[in-house]
Amino acid sequence: MSAAKQGDPDAWRELYRAHAGRLVLWLQHRSPVDASVSAEDLSHEAWVTAADKIHDFRGTGEEFGGWLFGIARHHAANARRRSGRRATSPLAHADLESHADAVAGPDATVPEQDWVHRALAQLSARERDVMVCLEVIGLDVAATCVALGMSAVSVRVARHRALKRLRGILGVAEAGAERPARTAPSADVHVRTP
Repeated sequence: MSAAKQGDPDAWRELYRAHAGRLVLWLQHRSPVDASVSAEDLSHEAWVTAADKIHDFRGTGEEFGGWLFGIARHHAANARRRSGRRATSPLAHADLESHADAVAGPDATVPEQDWVHRALAQLSARERDVMVCLEVIGLDVAATCVALGMSAVSVRVARHRALKRLRGILGVAEAGAERPARTAPSADVHVRTP
């Protein structure tokens, strides 16, 4: 981190490789902000802010991810507020038919992705954000706390509730319900007591 604070391009390159892809993926899975603001735009703003504010950062390389995700969360909230004030829809006036023959992106090759999006959409925004941070992006609980501005207990509770809701959606029985019922020993079995 000290090298990044000094402006070392190799240190920044290492930080970027470690977090850039996960940050864009996380921003794509958060509640949509505005059609005119992409996840890549928000990610770019977060990286620029991180570069400007790196001298204020007090932490390790592992903690940098949570700090960066927190910056991105703030940029997304600002964009959401701006879009609410503007109340514009850039797609409403676009010529959508000209894009009918567009080539599908790499995400189209993942057949289960649509199902995952539908399942995550059934969670509350808070639970969805926690699950995406922990399970999709791969942040640990501490980094998720910083990224989402939540306590560790709140993150764990939201994860537990999300998993319970997803099990219900999938129809997976609770762990206790899968166990066979205990039966009393038969008369032929002698139980030895100490």
